Amino acid sequence: MSTISSSRLYGSIQLRRNRGLAGLYLVVAGFLILYALLFPGILTIGGFSKFTQNWFPLALVTMAQALLMLNGGITLAIGPLVSLGAVIAATTMQGALGVPAGILAVALAGLSIGAVIGAIVTYLRLPAIIVTLAGSFIISGVALILLPRPGGFIPDWLSTVLAGHTPVAFLLLVAILMLWKVFLATPLGLGIYAAGDNPLGAFRSGVPVERVKVAAFALSGLLAALTGLFVAAQTGSGDPVIGTPFTLNSIAAAVLGGVGFLGGKGTMRGAICGSLLLSVMINVMFFLGFPPVAQYVAQGLIIVGAVAVPELLGVWRARR
Repeated sequence: MSTISSSRLYGSIQLRRNRGLAGLYLVVAGFLILYALLFPGILTIGGFSKFTQNWFPLALVTMAQALLMLNGGITLAIGPLVSLGAVIAATTMQGALGVPAGILAVALAGLSIGAVIGAIVTYLRLPAIIVTLAGSFIISGVALILLPRPGGFIPDWLSTVLAGHTPVAFLLLVAILMLWKVFLATPLGLGIYAAGDNPLGAFRSGVPVERVKVAAFALSGLLAALTGLFVAAQTGSGDPVIGTPFTLNSIAAAVLGGVGFLGGKGTMRGAICGSLLLSVMINVMFFLGFPPVAQYVAQGLIIVGAVAVPELLGVWRARR
């Protein structure tokens, strides 16, 4: 693949995708200020640490979902993969090799399952939403077979490190975002963006579109499984159904961040901001005394508004 041609393609895509992020940043800042007023404890190290620990899993699964959406796909297997990652972590860390073996097992499971799903979608030309839906049932079943009920073993020191009173989760997120920026400088990273925006143009530029799509699914699976590892450390055990809410929440957060369903629209930083906005929204509504049902309604209305307003503004500008 020509580095110059792919870089130009990536640059033109990025210019278009960055439009509208300023408004998202302002909305996120407004909600953060409101949250700080309602809960001043977030300004302490302990409060900030707890908030980022609750946000971190959603941020990771949003990255996993956005990675595919930017590439023109989608997955409904995010939640089951989170559950499977938690279960694998809780059932392997008590062995002879301990935590390193557990982390390796979780990572390999996420990568391999994601790659298999991606290969089926890519080479058999099947709809991603159907394949990942079927895959979600299979993955959920495997998680229940491995651990029928919450339990297993997570070392106390690991829970303390990842979910203690220090902002380790925030530092991990910063490190992952830095790795993402480095990844974007590679031909594979450029290919993921380019293939999602214009598959034919990317192919003509020398991008191996099919292999890029499989790689995107594999990386998405890796992020989802590692999310399960973190959640297991948070709770101190594995739970075969703990990831269920993450599937729809990952889609909602990515959409809030301006990521489109058909590829070629949105950025990863926008997706991360969307996950932050969703997390802060939930906390703000809790402190304002919203009952659970009202919270769901408010979240739905805000998400619809976040999607509809930019589209309506685009139509209005086109008619002027």
